[in-house]
Amino acid sequence: MHTVETVLLVLMLGALTGIVARYIRAIPLPLIQIALGAAIAWPQSGLHIAFDPELFMLLFIPPLLFADGWRIPKREFFALAKPILLLALGLVVFTVFGLGYLINWMIPEIPLPVAFALAAVVSPTDAVAVSAITRNLGMPDKTMHILEGESLLNDASGLVALKFAVAATLTGTLSWSAVAKDFIWMALGGLAVGAVLGWGFSYARSTITRRLGDVAATQMVLLLVLLPFAAYIVGEKIGVSGILAAVAAGIATNFADLDRSSYVSERLQTEGTWSLVEAAFNGAIFLLLGLQLPAIIGVPLHQAGDAWWILVGYVAAISSGLLFMRWIWITLGVHGALRRAHHSGKMAERPSLLLNLATTFAGIRGAVTLAGALSVPMLLNNGEPFPARGMLIFLATGTILFTLVMGSVALPIILRRLPTPGEPPTVREERLAREASCMAAMSQLTLSDEDVQSHSPEWVAMKQEVMGHLAQEYRNRLQMLDDGTGIATSLESTREAPEIVLQRKQRYVLELEMRIWCIRAERDAVYAERHQHRINDDTLRHIVSELDLQEVSMRKRLTAARRAAGVVPG
Repeated sequence: MHTVETVLLVLMLGALTGIVARYIRAIPLPLIQIALGAAIAWPQSGLHIAFDPELFMLLFIPPLLFADGWRIPKREFFALAKPILLLALGLVVFTVFGLGYLINWMIPEIPLPVAFALAAVVSPTDAVAVSAITRNLGMPDKTMHILEGESLLNDASGLVALKFAVAATLTGTLSWSAVAKDFIWMALGGLAVGAVLGWGFSYARSTITRRLGDVAATQMVLLLVLLPFAAYIVGEKIGVSGILAAVAAGIATNFADLDRSSYVSERLQTEGTWSLVEAAFNGAIFLLLGLQLPAIIGVPLHQAGDAWWILVGYVAAISSGLLFMRWIWITLGVHGALRRAHHSGKMAERPSLLLNLATTFAGIRGAVTLAGALSVPMLLNNGEPFPARGMLIFLATGTILFTLVMGSVALPIILRRLPTPGEPPTVREERLAREASCMAAMSQLTLSDEDVQSHSPEWVAMKQEVMGHLAQEYRNRLQMLDDGTGIATSLESTREAPEIVLQRKQRYVLELEMRIWCIRAERDAVYAERHQHRINDDTLRHIVSELDLQEVSMRKRLTAARRAAGVVPG
């Protein structure tokens, strides 16, 4: 099958499985996609795709991590920085050493450096799989933010640890001072590259759109989609972490977006484009993982014959050890930071043993683990085969499946036993932000001296009537927090005199214009709330999306109304 046909087939299957998952809610979408990929690749005549780890890392990982960095609530991310770093960095180091020695002790034929490489491969978590499993189960918001922040950063730390473990295997030597120095350079350099590219793109975009407005929205969105690839490539070319560069570019771009409240078309296109990219790429990742299973798992199990259960036992032991070390680290190393975050108001849910257990089973492994395992070289520097490479890939893939299945089974049971939370703080924040936006809109409903002097008394009376109507509507919204989009005015009134019909049409035009002014005032007020850190990025995105859709609808109706009333835009 040609490459183009393969890509189209994978994208189509990703979309179809996404639809199927809506009907089979008991099975998480990643498991459905992995199972389907394995099913169509298992027969001898099935679909077989050569997996290129470098190409995979370049095509799939940067846009997804960029989108995660762009979407994650920055207020919570920085407020919970300590537990996130403890998981993303401290837990990776703990896992590499603890699990590495365990693997070497349990399977002596795997040399210690290779055991460290395997431990590094399985250390990154996959937030995509976690969110797919816990989507409707009620994972506490702040805990989910911690898991998302962990997965943003531990991909880089895990892959850096893998790089040094592989280097130690190839050369037979390892300098810990060189490891620490290189890690700091790769991490800080990657963050710096991403931040510079993100801010540079945002500055150029702002310069262009100040002159052109929203007419170049499509081109700006296309350049934004290419930005994570540029950050990743530049980072890798200069020897720093391309993954962290993509993450930092997403975070920097999101901060710049806080000053772009008036670009409605670009914002709507950006949301739609990234939703499509994330859905397509996430589906393709798990399907590709499933397509590799027959070659990675089927062959070793067949060769093992009656001793296949030993290999399965190794997978179970390594995966259980991985989860146990995660539980120990969360209980002993992170629990105190979570408790302090709760007491200081940064985390609504109280840390508990049950919540620690849920966070443990949320440590699901995914595509980055597979890509890291397959990136291990085939040969040593002296031309000999890399020791236990096949076993490393088999055990890493088995760990992915084990943690996915365990998370799918255990998380629903644990999350149902968590105490029912009260009203999340973000709900109250959203309500207060909506109240602030209503007050900002009402402040626009004033009659200026210029209006009185430059228009006829009839027009002034009509505007006062419209302002009274809108003010009452906003007062009702302050009481009920309704969306207030209903307009009862009709353009059609064929039984009335032509001058009355024209007056109604002109009044309707005026009302639509004032509604758009009010919507813009609401949106500016919501952005001001975000600048003051009274709401987070999720709440901002939710409210602004509603206002953008309302404004687009109002603009279309205003264009039609002006045409019907013969009004020239002012």
